[in-house]
Amino acid sequence: MQKVLIVTYYWPPAGGPGVQRWLYFVKYLRDFGIEPVLYIPGKPHYPITDPELQQVVPEGLRIYRSKFWEPYRLAGLFGRRKTRRISSGIIRKQNPGWTEKWMLWIRGNLFIPDARRFWIPVARRELPDIFNKEGIGTIITTGPPHSLHLIGLEAKRHQGLRWVADFRDPWTEIGYQSALYLGRRASKKHLALENEVLREADEVIATSRKTAEDLGKTANRTVRVITNGYDREPAAGFQPEEPFVVAHIGSLLSGRNPMALWSAMGQLCKEDPSFREQFRLELTGLVSPEVQAALKRFGIWEHVRIEPYVPHADAVRRQRQAQVLLLIEIDSPETRGILPGKLFEYMAASRPVLAVGPSAWEAAAMVRESGCGAGFTYEQRDGIIGQLREWFGAYRRGVLDCRVTGIRKYHRKALTEQLVKEILWESSAGNPS
Repeated sequence: MQKVLIVTYYWPPAGGPGVQRWLYFVKYLRDFGIEPVLYIPGKPHYPITDPELQQVVPEGLRIYRSKFWEPYRLAGLFGRRKTRRISSGIIRKQNPGWTEKWMLWIRGNLFIPDARRFWIPVARRELPDIFNKEGIGTIITTGPPHSLHLIGLEAKRHQGLRWVADFRDPWTEIGYQSALYLGRRASKKHLALENEVLREADEVIATSRKTAEDLGKTANRTVRVITNGYDREPAAGFQPEEPFVVAHIGSLLSGRNPMALWSAMGQLCKEDPSFREQFRLELTGLVSPEVQAALKRFGIWEHVRIEPYVPHADAVRRQRQAQVLLLIEIDSPETRGILPGKLFEYMAASRPVLAVGPSAWEAAAMVRESGCGAGFTYEQRDGIIGQLREWFGAYRRGVLDCRVTGIRKYHRKALTEQLVKEILWESSAGNPS
């Protein structure tokens, strides 16, 4: 059986979407003749954890743990709440304090490409013995953190391994890059490292067509697309026996704050007493202060229920019990190619999805094409009001059903088969035994 080494920062008990992509690939790789070997941090800094995900890890998996210094631990001495919030992705764009500005400047200009760069020299020492011991011919790196791609770059250059670079998110085009107060030297360094990775990797994978196109243009090469997915059988799609719950599962960062959506909900509460009585907005995960302020401003705060991060299994259950699911992305050209991991679980939940994001957002197009909902921009308040009114009317009649089509290709096992057939089989002469 062919072996591959997977270098990932996020692994159970880490929580959130970053861990799930390669956790589920690893779950199914053996079904297609690939034996995964893991190289992960020994003492990682995880802003959120989900110990239940450890149940997904296959038995007998060979895992190597590496110890290296992480500056987030030092930064925590200057403000643990700020450190946790920034490392979770919530960056305050309006009036950040001087401590936060300082931390972001340090992060963007001194820790290039990111704060896990200190793993690279440790991996340089540790990996050759692992390659020889395990008989590794292919190394896979997944980022962010994009420092891991530099581990793959060294393995390619100095050990002659075949290297697959997986981009779960963009690098220099990622939405928060502009918030890091990058100087000219730091910006050039990020671009140079990104170009090296894209030029030298044997295969580059992206999670969306738009991201693949952008990365491909940067390095004048083909970038493959393997999306994220879902792992449970799709729900039947019938209306749950619940109030009119509109739910968002996952973090709402300061940039994910569509005023048109909150205004639409506030308007419906004012003009329709039955909507006001039955409407509830459930937000599960981190919610930035800016979003909370907007909810109060538009008069819907009394209908809001905020819950902290929950284990993945509970998140899936909440998705399937909601009447309507919210999919929200930052309103920026750089986010048009972002396909949130929860999109595919939303599809499998078989509940109507209201997607609000940038113009020409790839995720919104997929929502419409699959028949699971509707997509709007941050400016389309009237359209959002009309859609919510339509769904609420169907809810009151007991017929708010959802029939999703064409999503079997997004099952985690089907995606793993795609990974093996399109990427990993090419690393050996013929199919794996």
